[in-house]
Amino acid sequence: MRQSFAWWSFTAGRDVEPAALLREAAAAGAQGVEMLPEALWPVARDAGLSLVTLTGHTLERGFNDPSLHAALTDEVRRNIDKAAAGGCEAVIVFSGNRIGDGADGPAIQACVEGLAPVVAHAEQAGVRLLLELLNSKVDHPGHQCDRTAFGAEVVRGVNSPALRLLYDGYHMQLMEGDLSRTIKANFDLIGHVHTAGAPGRRDLDDRQEIHWPAIAGLLRHLRYQGWVGHEFVPRGDPITALRAALVQFDGSLQSGGAA
Repeated sequence: MRQSFAWWSFTAGRDVEPAALLREAAAAGAQGVEMLPEALWPVARDAGLSLVTLTGHTLERGFNDPSLHAALTDEVRRNIDKAAAGGCEAVIVFSGNRIGDGADGPAIQACVEGLAPVVAHAEQAGVRLLLELLNSKVDHPGHQCDRTAFGAEVVRGVNSPALRLLYDGYHMQLMEGDLSRTIKANFDLIGHVHTAGAPGRRDLDDRQEIHWPAIAGLLRHLRYQGWVGHEFVPRGDPITALRAALVQFDGSLQSGGAA
């Protein structure tokens, strides 16, 4: 497993010096950074961090709406090309919020039809697309891809190794729980994992309900080789919180100091 952190969540509400934070994150043991502003890509590379993900389009308007397919195809293709040119590994895509009567069946089919040509472009560019699972209970009301089963059907329908699920444990704990069983049942479809404490999206500690060491152990048992991205909002010092999270997925790191 390789471990990364989400730039937005580790800088939210903080006055940070970007180069220093990136250097300190790398020294703590992080290997990559996600959703980093493009202007900071060279800074991250200088710090020894991989560029892991970027967001492909606005999450509220997605591939479940056939009327948006042409515009989304253009936008996501541009972001795939940007990722390929800049050495970023993956582009995140979304179902969008429910439309019409909100039925899942037609929405799954629309996502399959809309994503298929975009996935083909990603495959040619050497970039992976990640369909993210989001909760509709708290953070993203109305979002359609709010259950693992929905995303799994889309990925199976497209049937390309260039499209995989972004399995976010925080979001799925809020929506369906049963994380370990769900990860095992859909392991072949998961290309990326996000962490955060539930229900508050804070540190991976004993003040939240997901037992992340057990999830880390399961991923090791399954020989998961993708990225684990920490996407929580630290209560205190971000590097201290990041280091503690990294240790849970890699016991060789030292919780009290740099790796």
